[in-house]
Amino acid sequence: MTKISLLTIAAASLLAACGNGDYSKTKSGITYKIVEKGSGPQVKRGQFLKVQFTQRINDSILQTSVGGVPAYARVDSVGPIYNPAEVFDQLHKGDSVVIIQEVDTLMKKSPMMPPFMKKGDKMRLGIRVLDILPDEAAVQANQAEEIKGQEARDLALVEAYLQKNNIKAEKVGKGVYVVVTEPGTGVAADSGKYVSVKYRGKLLETGKEFESTMEAGKDPYTFPLGMGQVIPGWDQGLKKFAKGGKGVLYIPGFMAYGMRPGPGGKANEALLFDVEMVNVSDSAPAPKQNPMLPPVPNQPAQK
Repeated sequence: MTKISLLTIAAASLLAACGNGDYSKTKSGITYKIVEKGSGPQVKRGQFLKVQFTQRINDSILQTSVGGVPAYARVDSVGPIYNPAEVFDQLHKGDSVVIIQEVDTLMKKSPMMPPFMKKGDKMRLGIRVLDILPDEAAVQANQAEEIKGQEARDLALVEAYLQKNNIKAEKVGKGVYVVVTEPGTGVAADSGKYVSVKYRGKLLETGKEFESTMEAGKDPYTFPLGMGQVIPGWDQGLKKFAKGGKGVLYIPGFMAYGMRPGPGGKANEALLFDVEMVNVSDSAPAPKQNPMLPPVPNQPAQK
């Protein structure tokens, strides 16, 4: 069984334990339960917890680090602020804890809550303490190793897919794999140029389509290339095309949405995009006139 599957099972067991009793409560009213005792040392204030976590609202996952790079949290002295940090200084290496916040209480403290949070809902945070680190330097070194390992796993997944399906792709940038079926004959795409792209996005793991602008009547997506306005895999992979070009981008998780949930709801999802470079320009396209509004009349010249 892989490490990822073990962590997934561990996270599921944490959340399942939420139905049990014997919860403790912080001064602010947060309820929590240590569902598995670790055998390591207790964290000290000023140190950092290295954790895998899953955050849910009711039964829906909001975010998770399971299957990806762990998270790091500094442990400090905090008051009754109705925040999971109130529990952190009680944890040991190896502990698993469930922390519950009532959305009703969160709304009293901050009425401007996301629309998916409603009265009566519960926020559940499941945490497994993987390690305790002494300072920021140790965190940075450990995080760099974790990121390096995650990137290697993400690349290996895409490379295995290409090999299995006998796909000859060129590796560009930090690890985007590109198949150019038509390079195009117009202006080449490059950083700073405005590109208009039609695309069909799929999950590499399942082949399930999650979004498309390829259908007739749909506009291409226009943006400045290389400016960080799209996922890194697009910024790097689309430079292989000129106006009129077509092909496929195979994007590893760290070059897509990384730790954020991707279109399939998971962290570090590998994606596949069929792309068509509709246009490449040095300037942004003129905004379209709203058909419900009259055109702006010509203004008289200033004298």
